[in-house]
Amino acid sequence: MLDGETRTFLTRHAGHTPEDEALWLAALTHGSTGDKRNYERLEFLGDRVLGLAIAEWLYRESDEPEGRLSQRLNALVSRATCAGIAREIGLGPHMRLGKQARDDGGEDSDNILGDVMEAMIGACFTERGFPAARDMVRKLWADTLAGKTGKRKHPKSALQEWAAGSRRRMPEYRLVDRAGPDHALRFTVEVHVHNVGSAQATAGSKQEAETLAAEEFMRKFA
Repeated sequence: MLDGETRTFLTRHAGHTPEDEALWLAALTHGSTGDKRNYERLEFLGDRVLGLAIAEWLYRESDEPEGRLSQRLNALVSRATCAGIAREIGLGPHMRLGKQARDDGGEDSDNILGDVMEAMIGACFTERGFPAARDMVRKLWADTLAGKTGKRKHPKSALQEWAAGSRRRMPEYRLVDRAGPDHALRFTVEVHVHNVGSAQATAGSKQEAETLAAEEFMRKFA
């Protein structure tokens, strides 16, 4: 069942207190835990609900032509955007990951964060229907939809958006070195963008090293 902090977190961001706790627990659960009930099916559903909620908002609030609407829709529902919003609300610590996935930086993975964000939307839709899920999306995406986030982007999200905007390949992260005793491991990560360059950083966790490497890359090349 959900612990108190996670229940409070979900209540704040879903807009209501979770009723089916097993449903919401599944939305937060990665397959690496070995649990048969994980977020995959809810992510499939949430992805479609998110797309509809954003498309409806764009249609009602903008008179732009179809091509521009599609372009903006794709950006607003992208993995990078979903992961960025997940980071802003502090989703990572509430996700249930297997030890290996967590050690590999799963708590800060764009793929996992984006998937769980969509699974939460799927859970809201399943429990309360489309109006509640739409309200959840509009609340979480409010600053992004308005085009004024008002917050510093997470370095990995900023780098990914910079690469997309510059028509470059997506950044690739590589673990270069892992050293030190188990209680004080140091991870060195390199981030590379094809035909631009690379940057490295070292930190006490793989995800922190990736973040610092992205910051260093942006400082050098963006």
